[in-house]
Amino acid sequence: MLMKRNWTLLVVFAALVLVFVGGCKDETTPPTSNGDTAFEILTEYMAANSMDLSDITSNWIITASSLYGNEDNYYIMDIRSQGDYDTLGHIDGAVHSSLGNIVTDAASCGGKPIVVVCYTGQGAGHAVTALRLSGYPDAKSLKFGMSSWNERFDKWTSNTGDIGIGHANWEPPPGGITSPTTFDYPEISSSSTDGATILEERVNAMLTGGFQGVAASAVLDSPTDYFINNYWTATDVATYGNISSAYRIKEDLTLADDGFAHLDPEETIVTYCWTGQGSSVVTAYLTVLGYTAKSLKFGANAMIYDELTSGKWTASADYPYVVTTP
Repeated sequence: MLMKRNWTLLVVFAALVLVFVGGCKDETTPPTSNGDTAFEILTEYMAANSMDLSDITSNWIITASSLYGNEDNYYIMDIRSQGDYDTLGHIDGAVHSSLGNIVTDAASCGGKPIVVVCYTGQGAGHAVTALRLSGYPDAKSLKFGMSSWNERFDKWTSNTGDIGIGHANWEPPPGGITSPTTFDYPEISSSSTDGATILEERVNAMLTGGFQGVAASAVLDSPTDYFINNYWTATDVATYGNISSAYRIKEDLTLADDGFAHLDPEETIVTYCWTGQGSSVVTAYLTVLGYTAKSLKFGANAMIYDELTSGKWTASADYPYVVTTP
C-alpha cells in the first residue's frame, strides 16, 4: 500500500512539473509554418525572391567619376547629418534622408535608381542592403562616400593606418585562417508566418539599430572576443595575411549553399574587407538574418594601409557641391 501511494504521488508530481513548464513557455518562440522556424520562413522567402547575399552585393556601388555629370539620372539620398548636408554642402539635387528613414523616404524616388551617399561609403552599405531587400534592387552606394566627391568632405585620409603591421595578432603572409565548422542557425521572433512580413520586420529592426561598426584596434587587440570573418579571396589572404583566429567565409556565404551555417550565432560576428564598405553590406544582411554582427571600420585600410596595392583609398576628386545654409 505504501509503495502504491508513493507511486501515485510521483505521477502527480510529474504532471505538475509538466504543467509548470508548459505555463512558462517562451512566448517569443519563432512561429512555424509547415514545421519551419521564422528563420527558415525568412530565408526561404529571400532565396526564392533573388535576395541572396550574392544578389545584394551585385553591382551595388558607383564611383564619383561615374556619378558626376549623370546626377539627374539618379535619385541621390544623402544620409549624413542634416547639419553637414546644409552647411558643409551636398551634391546638387541630392535629398536629405537618414539611415533610419531610408526605406520610407525612398518612395519619393519616382522610379529613378537610387544612389545613397554618406561620409565614407560605410553607412551607405547598411542603407543599400535595406533598400535592396525592400523593393529597390538597383540601389547603389557612392564609393568612399562624400569623401570621394571633394576634399572638403574627406574623412578617409585621417582614418587610414598601419596598426596591423607588426601587431602580435596579425598573421603575416601567407596567413593563418581558421578552418570552418558548422553551427546552428540563429533564432528570430515574429508574430507572422509570412516571409515578406518577417523580412520587413527584420529590415526595420536593422535600421532601428543603426550602423554597426567596430574599430580595427578593438578587434586587433582582442580578436578572441569576436567571431572574425575575413571577406577576402584566398589569394588576398596569402598576399597580405589576416587577423589571428579569423575565418574566411566568402564564396559560399549564400543561402543556397547553406554557407551561413559556418557563422556562430552565439558570437559577435565581425566582418572585414578592404574598406569597410563591403563588410557593411554583409553586416547589415547578417543583422537582418538575426545574427549579432559588426563591420570593421575602414577595413584593411585602417590596419595595413602602406602594404596595400589594391582596394586602397587614394584621394578626393574636385567635383562641385551646393550649400544650403552658408
